[in-house]
Formats: sequence, C-alpha cells, structure tokens
Amino acid sequence: MNKQQLFQHIQKKQSFLCVGLDSDLKKIPDHLLENDDPLYAFNKAIIDATAPYCVAYKPNVAFYEALGDKGWMTFEKTVAYIRQRYPDQFIIADAKRGDIGNTGEMYARFYFNDMKVDAVTVSPYMGEDSVKPFLLYPQHHVVLLALTSNKGAQDFQLTEDCNGERLFEKVLRISQTWASDEQMMYVVGATQGHLFEDVRKIVPHHFLLVPGIGAQGGSLEEVCKYGMNSLCGLLVNSSRAILYADSSEDFADAAHDEAKKLQLQMADMLTKYLNK
Repeated sequence: MNKQQLFQHIQKKQSFLCVGLDSDLKKIPDHLLENDDPLYAFNKAIIDATAPYCVAYKPNVAFYEALGDKGWMTFEKTVAYIRQRYPDQFIIADAKRGDIGNTGEMYARFYFNDMKVDAVTVSPYMGEDSVKPFLLYPQHHVVLLALTSNKGAQDFQLTEDCNGERLFEKVLRISQTWASDEQMMYVVGATQGHLFEDVRKIVPHHFLLVPGIGAQGGSLEEVCKYGMNSLCGLLVNSSRAILYADSSEDFADAAHDEAKKLQLQMADMLTKYLNK
C-alpha cells in the first residue's frame, strides 16, 4: 500500500485511526481465558469490532514476545487474520528495532518476509546503517522514531546542538536522505502538541504515526491542526482506550463504540483541516 492508496482508504472510511493491539493477557476479560489461545480470541473480537472504523492495526510486539513461542504464534495468527479478513488494513509491527549489519537484515526479513506486515517501527539511534536493511524492501515502510510521547523524550530528543538544532529535528532532516516519503514514516507523539508545526516544516509530506491520544493525554484537535497535510498524513493510534473499554463479555461492543466515536471525531477533523 503506497501513500496514495492509504489516503484513499482514509477518505473512504473518513478515518485515520490506527488500533494498537497492545493485548495483555492480564487485562483481557476473564471468560476468554478458557480458550486455547485467549489472546488471539481477544484480538479477533477487537479486530472484527473496530475494522469498519480504522485504517490500520499496530500490534505491539513486546506483548507477544513476553509469552514465548505461543506469543509469537498468536502474533502471526493475528496478522494473518487481518490479512485474510480485512486485506485493506495497513499493518504496523511496533517492534522498535534498529541494529546494524546482519542483525538488522534478519529483523527486516522476519517482519517483511515471514510476518508479512506493511511497516515496522525502527529506532534511528545507531544511524543510517541500522535503518538501511529495512529499506531494502521497497514495497514496505519504515516508521522511524522521531519525537515520542513519553516523558523521557526531553532527555535527548529535545536537546539542542551548538547551532540550536534539536535532536529530533536532526533525525528528521538527515533521515530524508535515506529514503523518500513513499517509504519512510515517522513516530511523533500526540502529547507534543504545537511541535507538530516544527515537524511539518522539515517533513511536510510524510505520514506520521501518532501515539498518545486518550490515556496519555494527547489532543486530537492539536495533532490535526498542526500535523495534517494534503494527504491527511496522519495515522493516530489508540490502544488502551479501545482494547480495555470494558472487561465484561460485552468488551467487543464497547471497543466498537469507542472506535466509532473516534472515527466520527476524525471525520470532523478531515472536514476542518484537510487542504487548509
């Protein structure tokens, strides 16, 4: 799926919602624990409930790695289910990989060839040669960490060099020489608010993956005001607010309602800010 196809999907659904599958075995409804693979049963129900209102899914790899072999099987089955049932959905493996040489090549091969996801989140800290292995797959996307939503982002990302350039700005500027906006996206946290304006001065055409709406306190209005471009250019992620909207047997209905509520808000944002 290229940028234009993703935008067409956004226009069709009037949504730029990405549902984060940060599925925690300790938080899912108790009745699901009777299943052979309770996390997969939970994911399937969430996916079926939210698919009409989102354009992307982002399984967080850590929640599956923590369960060992069975967790990896659940991750693989979840991706395969989305692929088969909802082939128009964009799938991001939130893995935050980033290593040089053969290690990076193995990560890229695993996620793109074996798991068949569309995109992987990658850390740029080790530089170009830690990102390049992922760029060898031109039909897939690298989502580079740039300006994250966590409190510790200020420890490094907002520090300035002697010329007044902040580290996240340097990441955005230099990484554009590695790949075009057709293949590279960036993570920018919703809690950064007006800093989206600074981000867009450097990367006006790239898609941004935006965590931090809801539980972390990010403002959808601010994200859209400062971050939306002519192709929308945003994938706004919501995880906990959707996944754990209810802990009863009606959890899927609650997830459906939460996703629909966000989709309606996003439709308003598209009307308000697209092409303005």
